[in-house]
Amino acid sequence: MSKKKFVILICARKGSRGLKNKNIKNFHGKPLVSWTLKQAKEIREKLSLDRIIVSTNCKKIIKISKSEGIEVPFVRSEKLSTSKSNQWLVWKHAINFLNKDGFYPDGVIILPITTPLRKISDVIKCIKLFSKKKCDGVITVADAFKNPFFNMVKIKNGNVDILIKPKKKIHNRQQAPKVYDMTSVAFVISSKFILKKNTLFPGKIKSIKVDSTTATDIDKIQDFEIAKFLKTYNEKKI
Repeated sequence: MSKKKFVILICARKGSRGLKNKNIKNFHGKPLVSWTLKQAKEIREKLSLDRIIVSTNCKKIIKISKSEGIEVPFVRSEKLSTSKSNQWLVWKHAINFLNKDGFYPDGVIILPITTPLRKISDVIKCIKLFSKKKCDGVITVADAFKNPFFNMVKIKNGNVDILIKPKKKIHNRQQAPKVYDMTSVAFVISSKFILKKNTLFPGKIKSIKVDSTTATDIDKIQDFEIAKFLKTYNEKKI
């Protein structure tokens, strides 16, 4: 591993519009947040990473995090804790706080709480790729369920048309250009890039492909129930 400094950042606000109290909802015997905290500790131990911090405005999440031995160095402002808050600004806020505190990480490893089925090995692959390659960030991707060149459409004035018109006619899915879903398994991003930019894709971004069954992102109750089923299913495969 390179000598780059890393911080694992776990962002978890209180409340949720899609699923009430999602981040502390019981998931296989533990609050949802606890699964990501556990994964973060395992990753830190395996790679001897510098720090793990939690950015939250929720007293319960603060209590859970501290009980797990995880830093909560500040309480996130309510302005950055609404359903409409820009996550990029939440990341900037955390980095600026760390910089003012005298800690200057080269990379930020962001682990969204809503993806509890992630494989630690996939996150480690992201960190190693970021350390090895000259890039602004590494994201995780999975095979897409839909393809904008073939079976995704737009509706304008009541008329339906393919979302992206290819140069050549496509008659089946196999002929369409390969596309991927961006997942929330992990983001490993340069701290300087986060502070300098306001979005991901002006940068030089690499990717690690993951299995879609480990990339379920919980937003509503249907996702939660699917994730519960997949956790049991994935454990049986092992």
